[in-house]
Amino acid sequence: MRGIHLTFNDRRNALLARFRGSLQGEVLRLAMPAVGEQLLNLLVGIVDTFLVGHLGQEALAAVGLANQWVMMATTLFGAVAVGTTALIARAVGAQDHSLANRAARQSILLGVGIGVVSTALVLTLAGPAITLLGAGPDTQPLGTAYLRIVAIVMLPSTLMFVTNAALRGAGDTRTPLVIMLAVNGLNALFAWALINGLLGLPSMGVLGSAVGQAVGRATGGLLAIVLLLRGRRGLRLSLKRLWPDFGLIGRILRVGLPSGAEQLFFRLGQMAFFSIVAGLGTAALAAQQVAINATSISFLPGFGFAVAATTLVGQSLGAKDPHRAERSGYLSFLWGGGLMLAIGLVLIAFPAAFMRFFTDDPEVVALGILPLRIIAAAQPPLAAMMIFAGALRGAGDTATPLWINGSSLWLVRVPLAALLTQGWAALLPAAAAALLPAWLAVGPGWGLPGAWVAMAVDMTIRGSLLLLRFRRGRWKQTTV
Repeated sequence: MRGIHLTFNDRRNALLARFRGSLQGEVLRLAMPAVGEQLLNLLVGIVDTFLVGHLGQEALAAVGLANQWVMMATTLFGAVAVGTTALIARAVGAQDHSLANRAARQSILLGVGIGVVSTALVLTLAGPAITLLGAGPDTQPLGTAYLRIVAIVMLPSTLMFVTNAALRGAGDTRTPLVIMLAVNGLNALFAWALINGLLGLPSMGVLGSAVGQAVGRATGGLLAIVLLLRGRRGLRLSLKRLWPDFGLIGRILRVGLPSGAEQLFFRLGQMAFFSIVAGLGTAALAAQQVAINATSISFLPGFGFAVAATTLVGQSLGAKDPHRAERSGYLSFLWGGGLMLAIGLVLIAFPAAFMRFFTDDPEVVALGILPLRIIAAAQPPLAAMMIFAGALRGAGDTATPLWINGSSLWLVRVPLAALLTQGWAALLPAAAAALLPAWLAVGPGWGLPGAWVAMAVDMTIRGSLLLLRFRRGRWKQTTV
């Protein structure tokens, strides 16, 4: 019996070893910690929405407006992060660890510069920025104050963002998960205490949420740098060699800037989209914020398997194995798309439960139910959009996601959202709109669900085009 038991264990261990050494095992090894990291990253926003959601519509709307500008700032971080991941993944695949470490150092330098500039700009322009998004007198002061508090920690936030990108390129998705555990834990603790005046701390309401987020992200940035100084997965930051290498910086930016431009177009489009929703009233704006957080859980597999695709495609091309790179992209999509479809079915079945988790306002809950179901039905093309864009970025082909994502957002989502919520008049100058007959000027008038139909159509077009681009295979010849 003992021999049979040992034989069974030996077979099991052999199967596990084979799985871990397989491409499928590598996809899951990289993706699952990245899913956990993104979950924790999203929980920063989810915790804020949950804690603020019971303070009223104005508080929810103010946080939503402020976070649009916080996400805009991340487009600058993203340009460096994508270039860093792609270059380090290629270097690791080619066994050039010296290049990987030099790329990490230059990314940190770029991150410092971007963090300082972002802080100065947001602190100076916070008030006009919130007003630009259509904030009313009930939300503008709160949104401005919230944004200024979060802006103070943009430097450590940038360092955390860039360091995590470097580690992912090296194949380490666990350390970013640990960092985000610390960020989310501190954010939840301080936000909860400061919003409600607990643990001997003052009651700050909405601003307590901003302070909690700032404490968490500042700690995350410090922890990321400390861990990189100690070394992870062959990457080690040396302060003695921290001077600019403009040739290497140019390589990082050549890959990363198209992705940064893509994110900039996306964020500007999101702001235009957000402004359309803001025109529907405070309740619709609050429902938009809650629905985004409620659906964010479905994005997690897409992000995690996009990270796996980025890393494995880059490393495989660095090792001169384009066939493995292609298989990495498809395997990542099969896993990520299947998980997102499953989550979408749950959202379709229980939308009200997800809405009520964040707010007890019956009007906000009712407004968010149909939008949740609309976006839940679009999960497979959303998975294709996220994962194949990640695969192309890993190859260094960052221009394709730029053109596909930017053009679809501006040519489809924004005008279609305006049309479905407000009618053709919303797309024309006032003088031209006045000439339209009433039935054409008003349009369908679908309100918030119309905006989310536009979002689903946009995601479907982008996912289809990115899948087609990946299938054609021209990305295999991209150099970084």
